[in-house]
Amino acid sequence: MKIDGKSWRTIWPDRASDAVCIIDQTLLPHRFEIRQIGSLQDMVHAIKTMQVRGAPLIGAAAAYGMVLAMLENQADDHLQHAAQCLIASRPTAVNLSWAVRRMQAELAALKAEARIELAWREAARIADEDVHLNQAIARHGLGLLQRLAAEKGRKLNVLTHCNAGWLATVDWGTALAPVYAAHDSGLPVHVWVDETRPRNQGASLTAWELGCHGVPHTVISDNAGGHLMQHGEVDMVIVGADRVTASGDVCNKIGTYLKALAAFDNGVPFYAAVPSPTIDWTIRDGLREIEIEHRDAQEVATMQGLLTDGSVAAVHLLPPGSAALNPAFDVTPARLVSGIICERGVVRPDSLHALFEQSLD
Repeated sequence: MKIDGKSWRTIWPDRASDAVCIIDQTLLPHRFEIRQIGSLQDMVHAIKTMQVRGAPLIGAAAAYGMVLAMLENQADDHLQHAAQCLIASRPTAVNLSWAVRRMQAELAALKAEARIELAWREAARIADEDVHLNQAIARHGLGLLQRLAAEKGRKLNVLTHCNAGWLATVDWGTALAPVYAAHDSGLPVHVWVDETRPRNQGASLTAWELGCHGVPHTVISDNAGGHLMQHGEVDMVIVGADRVTASGDVCNKIGTYLKALAAFDNGVPFYAAVPSPTIDWTIRDGLREIEIEHRDAQEVATMQGLLTDGSVAAVHLLPPGSAALNPAFDVTPARLVSGIICERGVVRPDSLHALFEQSLD
């Protein structure tokens, strides 16, 4: 995708410096800065603090974290240590553990002295695969939007929650990939952007990247979506996911479940856009089997913003002594999901397994 006319990815190798470059997403939208990550622990920190975030992107970041670990020490015990550290950095998104285990399996099959070069190649392959998967999601989702636009006969209003655009992936995005494809094809589309407390990834990240690409959008408070649906101002909801079960339950940023309930009550189609590495084929019951990450309560108690002097600071919102709880994700049951948009097409949740059945055998 592009910023000021220049194409960017969210992560890329700097082999001359034995480092990995990322866009520091904790500074957006107020500052656009590149960070150079030079060690395993630096990458673990970047993932934990959400300098890189979004399920597909942290999968790629973890893969490059394994590269940095091999640059430090190619021994078997360090390979195992690196895998454990990265998998523990954020527990909910399945892409992270998927990428780490893929890297670990490839590297463990080699002698220590051959691991560095293969690690670079495999991490790059994982990043490139993510781009191709998201481009396919864009194509399939575009067809969905085109059919809906023909039915409505007017500009489409799409509501999204959190950030599932190119900042959440290596490039293109998941939920926003069809929106970008529609906009670029000349199909009139407008996006309602949930602010997405806590951390405000919608207001800070989704609005920023849509603006950079020229897509019409409006930021709304998290509680406004249901009201807009009641008044016919939302044609479709598209979200990303951090994990989707084999039965089609969708685990995504906290607040997604409430959007799905409002969409169901108002007859608004609700879709999740996910590449296949986000699907966890080992589980079926999202409510019982997905570990929900609980983050620091300070993310609820404070909010980051731009001060009048141009500096960025966190301000306190709660009265002294008030407790705060911060579950980062919730689970939307498959019964509320109209369809899953993935690289193989658009399917109902109960048909997801059949779509991939041959490759799972």
